[in-house]
Amino acid sequence: MDSGADTESLTEGMVEYPKLRPVEAFPTEANGKKVLCLRDPTHCAEAVLFVLPEAVEILRYFDGKHSIVDIQAAYVRRHGQLLFREEVEALIATLDQHYFLEGDRFAQHQERLEEAFRQTTTRPAFLAGRSYPPEGPELCQMLEQMLQHAEGPAGTLHPAKDTIHALIAPHIDFMRGGAGYAWAYGGLDQRTDAELFVIFGTAHGGASRPFAPCAKDFDTPLGAVRTDRALVEELKQRCPDLLAVDDMAHRVEHSIEFQAILLQHLLGAKRPFQILPILCGSFHEWILAGQLPSDDPGVQSVLEALRDLIKAQEKPVCLVAGADLAHVGARFGDPGPITPDLLRWIEGQDREMLEPVAAGDPEGFFRFVSREKDRRRICGLPPVYTLLHLMRGRTAELLHYGQAPDPQGVVTFCSMAFPG
Repeated sequence: MDSGADTESLTEGMVEYPKLRPVEAFPTEANGKKVLCLRDPTHCAEAVLFVLPEAVEILRYFDGKHSIVDIQAAYVRRHGQLLFREEVEALIATLDQHYFLEGDRFAQHQERLEEAFRQTTTRPAFLAGRSYPPEGPELCQMLEQMLQHAEGPAGTLHPAKDTIHALIAPHIDFMRGGAGYAWAYGGLDQRTDAELFVIFGTAHGGASRPFAPCAKDFDTPLGAVRTDRALVEELKQRCPDLLAVDDMAHRVEHSIEFQAILLQHLLGAKRPFQILPILCGSFHEWILAGQLPSDDPGVQSVLEALRDLIKAQEKPVCLVAGADLAHVGARFGDPGPITPDLLRWIEGQDREMLEPVAAGDPEGFFRFVSREKDRRRICGLPPVYTLLHLMRGRTAELLHYGQAPDPQGVVTFCSMAFPG
C-alpha cells in the first residue's frame, strides 16, 4: 500500500477487530502496477491509498467481526499459505493512521472536523485550488472560457421569451462538464430576474437526514454568496425533525458549490441575490421498498413546506438542481470495459429516463430509475425529483446531454431549462 507517508508502528492499542469505513474503491494503475484505489467521499480522510491486489483479499475481512487471528485463518483456508500477523498489523496501521478505519481514532478526528465546521461563520470554498483556481481573476477567466465552450451556445444570448423558472445543471467538475455548464448558465442574467435561487444538490457522502439545508453563506474566490438565513429558519420551524441544518455533508460537497460559483460570477456584480442551499440524501430506501418518496409523510411534509415558502416569496425565485446522471464502469463497481456500444446504450437509457423529466413528471422519473434498481447509479435522482415536485408539472427543454468517459468509467450529465 502506498500513501506517500510513513506507516506508524502500532503495538499498544492495536485494532484487533478492524472495520473499514465506507470508502470508494476502484481499480487503477500506479507506477505501472494494477492497484485498488481507496478514497473517502466525505473527505474526512484526505489521503488517497493504493492497495496491491494481494491486500484486497485481506480487506474483505475488515468488517469489524473478524479478529486478526480470524483473518489469518481465513486467508490460509482460501489460499493455502500463511499470512503473518505483522502483515495484517501493517495494513491496519496504515489504514488507521489515515482515518480509513472505524474506531476511537477516527471518531475523535471526525468530532474535530465537525466542531471546526460548526464554528465557521461561512461555508468555505472547499474545492478552490483543487477543482478550480483559488484566485478571483483566474477563476473569472476560466469561467468565461467555459461559458464560451465550442460545444455550448457560444455565448449567444437566449431570447427574452426563454425566461426560465428552474434549471437542471451538471455538478461534474468544470473541466469535464464545460459544455453542459455553458448550456445551463449561458446568458443566465438575461434569462431570469430571480433574486432567490433554491439550489438542490446531491449529498454524495450521505447526509444525516433526507434534506439538509445550510444556513451559512458560501465563500467563493469571487466573494461570498449570501444564504437566506430567515428562510432556512422558517423551513426548520416547519419541519424540525426532518432537516439537518448545517449538516457536515455541506463541508466538502461540490454539487451546490459549483452552482454558487457560477451564480456569483454571472450575477454578483449585477444585482443582489440570495440562495437557499439544500442537499438531498439518498432515495435508495424507497427504491428497495418499491415505493415513491412522496408517499413518505416526512418527505411530503418537506415538499409542502418548500412549496408554501417559495410561493410566499415576494421576490422572484428560480430553482436549480445540481445533478449528474449515470455512473457506470469499473470505478463504480461494474465489470467490463467502457466501449462505444456501452456508451450508446447508456445514452439511450439516459434520454429515455429524461422524457418524464421534460414532461414535469417526478413519479415517472423515479419509476424509471426504480425499475432499473438504479443500476446506472443516477446520483442526481433526489435533487431532480425534488425540483420536479416543486415545479408542479411545468415542462422542460433538454438543452444539452453529455458524457465524460475514461477507461475506468463514465459519468453522464445534462442541462435542462423550465421556461416561463
